[in-house]
Amino acid sequence: MRPFEPRLNDGMTAAELVPAFLVVNTAGTIIGWTAATERLTGYTADEVLGRPGTRLLPPADRSGWLRRLKEEERLSGLSEILCRDGHSVLVRAEGAKMLTALAGDAWLVSLVPAIGDLFGGAGSLLERLLTHFPVAMAFWDRDLRCVWRNAAAESLEPAFPHYRIGASLHDPIAGYDTTTIRETMRGVLETGKPAVDREARAFPADGRGELTLSISLFRLDGVEGQPLGICSLALDISRSQARDRLTLLREAGIRIGSTLDVKRTAQELADLAVPILADYVTVDLGEEVMPGSEPLQRLTATSSGIPVFRRAGVASVHDDAPESLWPRGHAVFVPPSSPFTKVLDSGESYFEPVMNTRPGSWLDEDPDRARMIHHTGMHSLIIVPLKARGELLGVAVFVRHENAQPFTTDDLLLAEELVARAALSLDNARRYTRERNAALALQRNLLPSNLDGGGTLEVASHYLPSDMHEGVGGDWFDAIRLDDSRLALVVGDVTGHGIDAAATMGRLRTAVRTLAYLGLRPHELLARLDDLVARLSDEEAADGEPRDATGATCLYAVYDPATRRCTMATAGHPPPAVMAPSGEVHFPNLPSGTPIGLGVGSFESLELELAPGTVLALYTDGLIETRQADLDAGMDRLGTALAGAALPLNDLCAHVIDTIVGDTPAEDDIALLMARVPHKDPPS
Repeated sequence: MRPFEPRLNDGMTAAELVPAFLVVNTAGTIIGWTAATERLTGYTADEVLGRPGTRLLPPADRSGWLRRLKEEERLSGLSEILCRDGHSVLVRAEGAKMLTALAGDAWLVSLVPAIGDLFGGAGSLLERLLTHFPVAMAFWDRDLRCVWRNAAAESLEPAFPHYRIGASLHDPIAGYDTTTIRETMRGVLETGKPAVDREARAFPADGRGELTLSISLFRLDGVEGQPLGICSLALDISRSQARDRLTLLREAGIRIGSTLDVKRTAQELADLAVPILADYVTVDLGEEVMPGSEPLQRLTATSSGIPVFRRAGVASVHDDAPESLWPRGHAVFVPPSSPFTKVLDSGESYFEPVMNTRPGSWLDEDPDRARMIHHTGMHSLIIVPLKARGELLGVAVFVRHENAQPFTTDDLLLAEELVARAALSLDNARRYTRERNAALALQRNLLPSNLDGGGTLEVASHYLPSDMHEGVGGDWFDAIRLDDSRLALVVGDVTGHGIDAAATMGRLRTAVRTLAYLGLRPHELLARLDDLVARLSDEEAADGEPRDATGATCLYAVYDPATRRCTMATAGHPPPAVMAPSGEVHFPNLPSGTPIGLGVGSFESLELELAPGTVLALYTDGLIETRQADLDAGMDRLGTALAGAALPLNDLCAHVIDTIVGDTPAEDDIALLMARVPHKDPPS
């Protein structure tokens, strides 16, 4: 079937056409023809009279109609009529048996185009019922062309232009992709299996925002069971309350706890609940949940009560949340008789769909809150405890004032579900923050606070902890003054993160210092260190402790100012960057060595002569390796950052970090140790 043209033949629209009549005998031969039938089909009387009427029908329909002409007393139903130019028209066919003087028994058949007239005229009860049916209903022919719609479907036309009489889903309209719905309709036509509750979205030009329909599709069959088209039922679910709630819970799983930051997680909960659930939301946490805050016990009580929480999150339908008496981070005071205290004591939610603000309520003891409640018109309240792993972390408060509807028990269940999800994220964030802070403190105490090159080399360092969820790692660096004015430089990286990695780092740094004082050459020191760590792991395993096979990497170098020679060896660690006085940068090809802790490593030393002004850069892989780039690409970036940078050593450290890392979160800890050979020999 070709795309439908609403204006037929001589310019008359389908609505203006009078019924097309024809007369056929019981054998199916056409014996009567009218001008209206000629306009509808394109056939003249000379072309059809005395010929089989089945030529007007699709092949699949012909035998069934011939049988009905002989056996039945009345014909009625939808059918397709084949026109002279090859296209087809969906019609409502009505037939009545008649007796003629010349031909005997015959049929008088009326054909009315289905567009706009599927139900037997504007006065039919069925048409009036479906026209005013509140659900959008439309009929589509086999070419997926809209041939009828009710008033509800007509109202969808601004958002879905294909709901126009005569429009086809094959018609291209800018901004609309009908591929999916077309394929679904084709499937329904072929199989007869309905498609129920399929979503379709559009953005109306009137600026109403996204419009979402739930569409169900059913096949329309002709009198012989052949498919004639599709009936569509569309329900606007854009503002469906159930949909909003499901969307809110889905968003909660995505947005709440996106970072391991306590305050940000609390704010995510508040932002998510406004305005779908509440007009005003606060999230208040106990001091133990917000590390770094001033202890609440040191704060004195006020006329509004005692300090119990700190405000961690607040959101409102109004800008800047004017309803909040306390900004984020500030202590929140509550009277002992308030619902907040009841929630803390019971661990159960507080539900007050219609707030009691009359004299004699708990608000008498909280004049500040009472004034704000009366000023804003707050009328409905929910307070939900934030509980995780059996511990009470704080409360989330939901209030309505702009929305005139009070909270329902369904709202309470939704609030509790949101808070339960947020509480787990808050507890994870709290635990992570505590461990991270402890690991950072431990690592900073274990790293050298004042590097000293002793006049042998100028040294500087920079340590940058990871910003990722895994926490602090075990990166370390050191500068160790040896006999004869020699200076040892070391940088290492313990695999893993957290307090255990920081503690292991401290043990390795102490072991390296102890071995360095023995005057061992770099490859000998690494061999001793590897054997020592392997022995300690075996002892732990013998004591029933799980063996830590993660190990560590290490680069150890010793510079002798008397010869200006630097001897170095590596245990699975990237080579240092060497910037010559000319500004050129290269990476020496160190003999490879296995990581520390395997107990099978053999190491070799490499000796370099360093001219005055040469800069050595020792680093951990966090500086050069990311998820998007490998070590080689990172070393190229490091070489580019160093090349020709004539800066004081501390400034050069900062320049390298800023150039390579910038404002992006560090994926791993970074340790950078830089040393410069002085231009004058040190005093002997």
